[in-house]
Amino acid sequence: MPHSVKALVLCAGKGTRLQTEGIDLPKVMRQADGKPLLHYVLTALDFLPREDVILVVGYKRERVLEVYGAYPHAVQDQQLGTGHAVRCAQELLEGFEGDVLVCCGDMPLMRRETYQALVETHRAQGNVCTLLSGHAHQSLPYGRIIRDGAGAFARIVEEKDATEEERAATELNAGVYLFRAGPLFQALSHLRRDNAQGEYYLTDVPAFLLERGDRVGVCDRCDPVEMLGVNTVDQLQQVETILRRGR
Repeated sequence: MPHSVKALVLCAGKGTRLQTEGIDLPKVMRQADGKPLLHYVLTALDFLPREDVILVVGYKRERVLEVYGAYPHAVQDQQLGTGHAVRCAQELLEGFEGDVLVCCGDMPLMRRETYQALVETHRAQGNVCTLLSGHAHQSLPYGRIIRDGAGAFARIVEEKDATEEERAATELNAGVYLFRAGPLFQALSHLRRDNAQGEYYLTDVPAFLLERGDRVGVCDRCDPVEMLGVNTVDQLQQVETILRRGR
């Protein structure tokens, strides 16, 4: 695969609900099956050169960098949302004209093949932005992909901001995106914090790009298991069980 993709791995979170039994590691450094959550994400991204994988670190970043210091990194000192996290890495992407893959360091079950399918869909469709999605019929706390009458992407609605009708949608946002770099950072400058969390949502960027006439698509190749992130001890145990049985 041509190396015109750079990845941003969001790693700044504290993981408050994981800080049990005196453990105060950054969330991505909590271990599952003997390895940090971040290890699995970086292994799945190994189709990219290490210098093209940027870690966005924050809480106790020295604990992340003492293990993964060979990767370039940006710092997010304040936790103001995913959109803010990406903006913190803008300087490291100055002059880059390729595509930016944005993913989360606490999603250890995402497969290399799924990231690659996102890149392939993005290029095949000629998109400015491509979202990764999956379908699940059980209730999961993820943003919903809302499509228009023709079946094309319309917007993402975060669960906390969704109406009852929107929550009934079964296509879920995996929280992984591919953006053309220039339009991404143009859009980020327009984000606002008028939402339930008071944060800059990266999920608002695709709709902004769509409104200005850019091509936005969806790659619906994600298995719901791959979407599992780790926010609680129970989720950490669930992910560890899946890893131990080889996914």
